[in-house]
Amino acid sequence: MVDSGFRWIAAAGETFDSVALSVYGYERYAAELLNANPSLCERLTFSGGEILVLPSISVPDESETIYTPAIAPWKE
Repeated sequence: MVDSGFRWIAAAGETFDSVALSVYGYERYAAELLNANPSLCERLTFSGGEILVLPSISVPDESETIYTPAIAPWKE
């Protein structure tokens, strides 16, 4: 994970999940945001004005589908 050089100024009530969704299009990248911002990792919600480092993340194209089975393998 590389620092992209971009920053995000959090608004009041935002979370790592909501920032990941806004920036990367998926909430699942919240862990990468947490790793890039260890000084803020104990906050559940931002009070507003916090500056987050946005790491460079390889986000798959929408044309790339992620296989998700309809039934979990252990339930088959």
